[in-house]
Amino acid sequence: MAKNKVVVINQEPTVLGEENEQSAEVDGSKNATDLTKSMDYPLSLAGTGLVPERKANCTDLKMWAGSSVVIDVDSGTILHYENGRKQTQIASLTKMMTAILTIENIPDLNTAVTIKKEGLRVDGTVVGCPTSVFCNGNRMYAGEKVQAIDLLKATLLNSANDAATSLAIHISGTPENFVDKMNEKAKSMGLIDTHFCTPSGLEIDGRENECYSSAYDIARIAAASMQYELIWDIMKIAEGQFYSTDGKYMHLLKNTDLLLGNISNCLGGKTGFTPLAGKSLLMGSTDPTGKHRVIAVLLNDEKRWDDMRVLLNWVYNSYEWK
Repeated sequence: MAKNKVVVINQEPTVLGEENEQSAEVDGSKNATDLTKSMDYPLSLAGTGLVPERKANCTDLKMWAGSSVVIDVDSGTILHYENGRKQTQIASLTKMMTAILTIENIPDLNTAVTIKKEGLRVDGTVVGCPTSVFCNGNRMYAGEKVQAIDLLKATLLNSANDAATSLAIHISGTPENFVDKMNEKAKSMGLIDTHFCTPSGLEIDGRENECYSSAYDIARIAAASMQYELIWDIMKIAEGQFYSTDGKYMHLLKNTDLLLGNISNCLGGKTGFTPLAGKSLLMGSTDPTGKHRVIAVLLNDEKRWDDMRVLLNWVYNSYEWK
């Protein structure tokens, strides 16, 4: 019998066998070997043209996470899938879409952005405060002018909710208008398990069920973001600082990704946490040859750091590109 192949019907991952065309969810036990486009990838992600194939006799993998997915960036092949379309809150992994829209809507990222008080009225992590109860640096203030590139860095490195919200206000006038752009973009990408409600990923009190995505959709957003090298260059920065445009105020930046520099072939990652979403992690990585890129996503995983190591090691031990 011919090898099973992963296909996409209405953007839902399924496995079709030659003798049985009833759909089934893809998981780690299925052989996801053939080239399949999970979305329309940009031409810049054409890659090597090689396709990952599951090695014979490799064991399956079950993760502790509430849901998890790994996809091959260049082909869209699903390498691991466990509850991948489960709709759930994703916290700051939302900021991957905010970063994409920032680059697409601000042609010159050296543009000065005036910080509005509305952008500072957010909970959780903000510039100068790595947690809601601990501040180790200067916060931004209303009326301060900073470059858009620095707000993008704060959004991706520090996961700063005020930076993400300030970018949204600069681009669209209000966070709500920006969220409309986010959902329009998601729809254009065929992301049927996603509905954003804030630029930062914070849920709206009383409307938490409106804020959701899935591991599969987030993996596809991250793969699409690789057309913008700047996003991934930023996510590889361990720490830094930026100044207001008048040079009077300095703000510290520190990457929230604890695996940066501690895992082989890491391209960068994005963390996420709210009490409702739990702890999540997105990671870009390459195989040992450095030629083949994958995106791995863990949602609601208390052991996200250890589990990401296990997941990526499993992928590279279980697949080869041919």
